[in-house]
Amino acid sequence: MTDPTSGPVRAEYAMLIGGELRQAADKATIDAVNPATGQVISSFPAATAQDVDLAVRAAEGAAPAWRRRAPTERAALVGRLADAVAAHADELARIDTADNGSLLSEMRRDADGAVAALRYFAGLALQTSGTTLPSPAGELTYTRRVPYGVVGRLVAFNHPLLFAASKIAAPLVAGNSVVLKPSEHTSLSALRLGELAADILPDGILNVVTGDGREAGDALVAHPSVRRLAFIGSIDTGLAIQRRAAEQSVKTVTLELGGKNPLVVFPDADLDTVVDAAVRGMNFTWQGQSCGSLSRVLIHDSIHDAFVERLTARVAALRPGLPEDPASQTGALVNDQQLRKVLHYVQIGKDEGARLCTGGDRVAEGELAAGLFVRPAVFADVDPASRLAQEEIFGPVLSVLRFREEAEAIALANATRFGLTASVFTTDLATAHRFAEAVDAGYVWVNQVARHIPGAPYGGVKDSGIGSEEDLGELLSYTQTKNIHISYA
Repeated sequence: MTDPTSGPVRAEYAMLIGGELRQAADKATIDAVNPATGQVISSFPAATAQDVDLAVRAAEGAAPAWRRRAPTERAALVGRLADAVAAHADELARIDTADNGSLLSEMRRDADGAVAALRYFAGLALQTSGTTLPSPAGELTYTRRVPYGVVGRLVAFNHPLLFAASKIAAPLVAGNSVVLKPSEHTSLSALRLGELAADILPDGILNVVTGDGREAGDALVAHPSVRRLAFIGSIDTGLAIQRRAAEQSVKTVTLELGGKNPLVVFPDADLDTVVDAAVRGMNFTWQGQSCGSLSRVLIHDSIHDAFVERLTARVAALRPGLPEDPASQTGALVNDQQLRKVLHYVQIGKDEGARLCTGGDRVAEGELAAGLFVRPAVFADVDPASRLAQEEIFGPVLSVLRFREEAEAIALANATRFGLTASVFTTDLATAHRFAEAVDAGYVWVNQVARHIPGAPYGGVKDSGIGSEEDLGELLSYTQTKNIHISYA
């Protein structure tokens, strides 16, 4: 392993199953490739269905004792895991940067976010309370919130550590054991997290299995002992998980899926502020690889041309570079498949008649030529019905559309199958409230983009998902309500 950008990445990693670090039953592995350099930096297990079954059985065996622990004891252990992640934050961030190509500065923020999420849910441990209901004399009726048992958590490639750590917090605090399946494209930090957890959590409470979604992921979704599933990823995979789960048994499934999210700009908004927001909201620092990215800018006709001119200049000036370089402003796409997808959609946009204002080409010179770098793209004159405006690209491609009336803006904002995030920029309070009320989105910003507030529910409507996360509701979603009626007359 000679890749100079691989940082603390080791040559190989193992899964955590039942408190033990294990390779796959058949010893098969997957290579981890640094998308910024094209070099193999590590390998990790390609789990079989047998490995997944072993992990689920370990989780199932450990669940009863974990459930019996006092909530404050569970919270204390999750808090210790947060401390361990904090102590290894720079190492974990560097692992993610080498594994998924995003800027080191962003992966350090992800590590901080992972710590914050673990501590947030640990602090909610006593909120999983039930209620006492009015009953006749000599009777008592009350409810309790009880854990499911084994939870399967499948997470996406764009925020490897953040998702791996933060999405196990609520189910663990609620009293469940967890089998975590990270993306096969970015598994290394989750495996390192498993190593840290092995020294803190009881054996079997957290298990980390890696491998291809078609085998390891499918085995986890279909396992009869896993009654609670949660997934972050694409709509197509989310639909497949719903179907597969329903074929096996009655399972509770929550999904955080994709978006084609609108940023709507009314003519009273400050153009420089909006240009800055459009660049931040598109998450170019993650190469646009974020389900919450505001990838459609709907701009009022009266300021459209001036906005496009300023936005084009701003995006054209963004500097692709090696993720570890503090001067870099955009990193590499996660893998060759994603690179081909982005370039394919750039061509689709051209074929559909949209005007490519800047970017959209692969960086083919200098030290970046071996990596998966695409210059951020801006399209104008985009047809609202076109594929460019309707389909999630999950890459650094921003589409600009124009509108003339408020009703048209709302109609355009809602004219996709998605409903994850939305943003509106205006100085008129009534306009802002009307838009926030009318837009089909689970998370709406007014004169802001990309901010996540601790405790605020994050989730989508329509085809963008089921359920919310990052709040008390996420914690409660990993419990079931049990009613108990007692007669003592």
